[in-house]
Amino acid sequence: MGRIAVAIGLGSNLGNRTAHLQFARDRLAEGLVDMRASSIHETDPVGVATPQGPFLNQAVVGETLRSPWEVLDWLLALEQARGRQRPFRGAPRTLDLDLILAGDHVMEGPDLAVPHPRFRERRFVLGPLAEIAPEMVDPITGKTMRELLDALVTRESAASGL
Repeated sequence: MGRIAVAIGLGSNLGNRTAHLQFARDRLAEGLVDMRASSIHETDPVGVATPQGPFLNQAVVGETLRSPWEVLDWLLALEQARGRQRPFRGAPRTLDLDLILAGDHVMEGPDLAVPHPRFRERRFVLGPLAEIAPEMVDPITGKTMRELLDALVTRESAASGL
């Protein structure tokens, strides 16, 4: 297997959010070739059960020789290194790292789903990805990150009556 392009979503809403994202970027840069990072976006929590503070979100893209499973294990180890706790689904987190895309891999299992199943509905993922990799393609829809973001913005505008 050769190198694959990966897209990773970064988020933090607990503790020193900026330092947690910096830690993740530094570690990811050690294992990804040609890594690029988006700007940081502050967003309200989405899909959480308890009141929580805002997130800092970012995306990185790069290439790796690792398989999607190896990337997942690496991301989980980085989260753990920053003290990530999982007391319940949607709990506040020091560091959240999501494998969004892994080349043209399409996988769905209990522990790993690639592409990430909800990324097409999340502006806090699509915005940063469209910023740094607008032509990266979702292997399921065949659409680029820019096209997916534009479609999401159109749906949100229609839903709000604008």
